[in-house]
Amino acid sequence: MDKESSQTNSHYWQDKQPALKFLDPSQVSMIEEALSIIGEFGEVRLIVEKGRLRFIVTQKSFDAQKWQPGGLSQKPKTSRVSV
Repeated sequence: MDKESSQTNSHYWQDKQPALKFLDPSQVSMIEEALSIIGEFGEVRLIVEKGRLRFIVTQKSFDAQKWQPGGLSQKPKTSRVSV
């Protein structure tokens, strides 16, 4: 592989998908997991310190139109995960 080809390919994985610049695969998996636990409504926030992902904050919301007694006490509304 010549110098030009290696420089061009350095930002791509073998399957020609763009390589991750700021996240590693385990952090992507953690974000995917956070998105899956918030349910139908919610929010996932990424907290960055010094240019690096430091925390993932999840907030679960509940639809007041669909509320059932005892539905709010099942899990905490917010959680914070250190990366």
